[in-house]
Amino acid sequence: MWKWLAALPLFATSALAQEQATAYEALRTVGRELSRESVNHVISVTGTKGDPQPETWRILIDDPHSGMRDVQVTNGRIESEHAPEGAVIGSRQGATIKTNRLNLDSSGAFAVASHTADKSGTHFETASYTLRNDEHGEPVWIVTLQSHLGRPVGTIYIGANRGTVTRTEGMFAGTNMEDVETERDVERSRQSPGGIINETKERIRETFQRAQDEARDTFDRVRRSFIDFLNGD
Repeated sequence: MWKWLAALPLFATSALAQEQATAYEALRTVGRELSRESVNHVISVTGTKGDPQPETWRILIDDPHSGMRDVQVTNGRIESEHAPEGAVIGSRQGATIKTNRLNLDSSGAFAVASHTADKSGTHFETASYTLRNDEHGEPVWIVTLQSHLGRPVGTIYIGANRGTVTRTEGMFAGTNMEDVETERDVERSRQSPGGIINETKERIRETFQRAQDEARDTFDRVRRSFIDFLNGD
């Protein structure tokens, strides 16, 4: 299904993305049905098997009064709310998402991810999403693309603040931002022969670099502030 989607104009992608609620809309539901303050204590937002958006969003909230809460939102309403099953792995310190740094809804993350997949020659049917903080405390979208059999075919890490594709898995032969910066900033020796392997790596890096530059252009078109969205602007 999505084999041809990346070739469609961006407005068509955006229209399709609205068939199911986006992450922003799910968070607005939480703010409306629980409290506006709850939105300031979100640790993660996840959704699976999106076509392109998932039917249900799972939102993990570190409530300072009632502790960790697992809230599931479907069709614009809270379907369930309970304590997370099992222990929450990892430190909760610094895990709360700074919503004032969110400039990319899940529909925008899909637009960036589908374009990147097209550039890498990756075909997929559905997408699963995770929004959380990275190791630097910055919000990041992790979009995993799946085949029609539900198997992962690639994962894309997209900064939710500036829309930068920082890392891919299963695509571009593992090229990431460090490889691109190395190629841009460090003058490589042209005296030694490159060989077939080096030439192949170079082509992969260049393809990834072009995909990343184009991802920024896509982000500029789909950028949307969560705070503005929540305030109705």
